[in-house]
Amino acid sequence: MSEEIINPVIEENSPNQETIVAPAEEPVVEPIEAVAEPITEVAEPVAESSEETVAEAEEPVAEVSETAAEESEEDYSKLSLSELIDQMQGKVSGPDVAKRSNQIEAIRACFYKLLSKEKEVEAASAAALEEVQGAFEKIEEKFKDLYGIYKKERARIARELEAVKEENLVAKKQIIEELKELIDSGDSVASFQAFKALQERWRAAGSVPASEARNINETYQFHVTRFYEQLDFNHELRDKDFAKNLEEKTSYCEKAEELAKNENASEAFRELQKLHEAWKDLGPVAKEFRDSIWDRFKAATAEVNKNYQAFIDTQKENFAKNLEAKTLLCEAVEKIAEVEDAASAEWNNLSKQIEDIQAEWKKIGFAAKKDNQKIYERFRAACDKFYEKKRLYYAGFKDAMNENYEKKVALCEQVEALKNSTEWKKTTDTIIALQKQWKEIGAVPRKKSEAIWKRFRSACDEFFAERDKKAKENNELYTNLKAKKALVEKINAYELTGNEADDQAALKGFQDEWAGIGFVPFREKDKISAAYKEAIGKFPRSNRRPSGQHSRPLSERERLTQLYYQKEQEIATYENNIGFFSGKGSEAIIEGIRQNLEKAKANLKEIEEQIRNLAE
Repeated sequence: MSEEIINPVIEENSPNQETIVAPAEEPVVEPIEAVAEPITEVAEPVAESSEETVAEAEEPVAEVSETAAEESEEDYSKLSLSELIDQMQGKVSGPDVAKRSNQIEAIRACFYKLLSKEKEVEAASAAALEEVQGAFEKIEEKFKDLYGIYKKERARIARELEAVKEENLVAKKQIIEELKELIDSGDSVASFQAFKALQERWRAAGSVPASEARNINETYQFHVTRFYEQLDFNHELRDKDFAKNLEEKTSYCEKAEELAKNENASEAFRELQKLHEAWKDLGPVAKEFRDSIWDRFKAATAEVNKNYQAFIDTQKENFAKNLEAKTLLCEAVEKIAEVEDAASAEWNNLSKQIEDIQAEWKKIGFAAKKDNQKIYERFRAACDKFYEKKRLYYAGFKDAMNENYEKKVALCEQVEALKNSTEWKKTTDTIIALQKQWKEIGAVPRKKSEAIWKRFRSACDEFFAERDKKAKENNELYTNLKAKKALVEKINAYELTGNEADDQAALKGFQDEWAGIGFVPFREKDKISAAYKEAIGKFPRSNRRPSGQHSRPLSERERLTQLYYQKEQEIATYENNIGFFSGKGSEAIIEGIRQNLEKAKANLKEIEEQIRNLAE
């Protein structure tokens, strides 16, 4: 392509008939299909923040880059929610907020990740979640307010920048007008210094709105060409300027050739754009160098484009693989989100699976721009669906736990009503049945769990402790019964010798042994006593203690023993008599018997205690 001057084409619909199409001499970067996609700046909201709303993630100025935390020079991952808020406060309250974009976005990514994690922890207890929900909302609202300050400041800066571009556009239009006047003056030699000054002003004017950039540049280049056409008759000035332009364009070629060697194709491509913009601001070179310098710059441009196209192709392959991997993760979360009627432990297990999938999501790179937001929104929707189901489960779980608590309170009251019962077998069976019911009742609110369990267990323990105490006493009674039966058998096995002294000594030994054995169960007392009397009946009467009489005074233990058996008989009589009275008018009689019964039981305990004291 030659840099020869080609007459511009005037657009018919232009208001001033001077809107110019590009001169053919300016090289343009070859278009590449994927160039329009911002490969290195694809942004995506944070995947872990499942509690954050999708609407927030869709706000253009609020979009969080997945790499924001990595790009920031500071590590915010170890900070608490309050510390992250303090960091955000400091960033948005200082000057140059827009320059802290990476830091602010990194803070935001860490904040929502931690907020989601802490909500998840509290979700393990519905009661706790309800208590802290308001606190979480206040914390998030405060953070949103600070982030809103940042968004407003960034928007303000963007407006100011756009206003500056509009001012630059006005300035460049003025430069073009001055250039046209300079050309129309006809004194190219005298105007050369003025022309160079206009060129410097043009370069210093800065960017203009994107919609006006191409048109204003093409118009400027057209009039620059016109000026050089008038300068043809002054070879010294023209050749000097041509030489300077050739020197600068040669340096641009060298820079472009270095870019072609750059392994970072994306960076090289961006730098190439800057070289092309600078190339446009330069004037022409001598005709004999125009083709060669242009071909050299074009060749370097082609090499950079080739590398960038290869980079784009690789990126497309990676994007496709990343999209496929993320689609599989979406399907996995969607499957989990379809789970119904999970138990508490299952919800925790499923939450762990979701967290693992989210961690895997973060490891996967971006998809293509046209797919990236869509696949993220699909992933986010599946996560939100799961967490909403879990939230509803725990909301219902709280009601169920309160119902369980009321059921357990009722069981406590039943056991407490039975704990003083002396109907050991019947009450034991009843309490065991109540304990089984307790196990079948589900969880109760965490703050009440320990107290209600202690209450239930205390009532059960009180009954069983008393039962075991009586059982131990009964075991002693049956041991005594066994000993007395053995003694009766020993007496029955004794054969009289006919020697009165020997037989009397044997009888006395049997009687002392009998007296030394303790109490037997009340129901067995008469039976074993009858067996004993029958056994010693074979001894001559002179050798036996007459019935109702003793050859010696009763010991205190023997006296108390007889009194104990008498009191047991008295209690049995009272209990038996209560059953004979029923019907209207017998309440006073029954109450009298009951009072006597309680008094007799109290006396029986006193006698028992006295006997034990003697044994000690």
